Amino acid sequence: MSWLLRMVLVVAVALIPGAFVLLLAYVATRTMRHRWQQARLQAQTRGTRVSLREVVATVEFKDLVRQARAAL
Repeated sequence: MSWLLRMVLVVAVALIPGAFVLLLAYVATRTMRHRWQQARLQAQTRGTRVSLREVVATVEFKDLVRQARAAL
């Protein structure tokens, strides 16, 4: 193998897993922020308080997938 191909493989192995984790963090943050805003609006109309636990309980995997598609 040439040194250039080795360097490309090293960079790919080093960057791709990190980029995937970064993408997951971005999607999760975006979804949570959207859900938090919805929960705050509903709480204001009802006159109640909102907790992070309630917001996290409403997030489903399909929502994360939908947000990932929207982000890309």
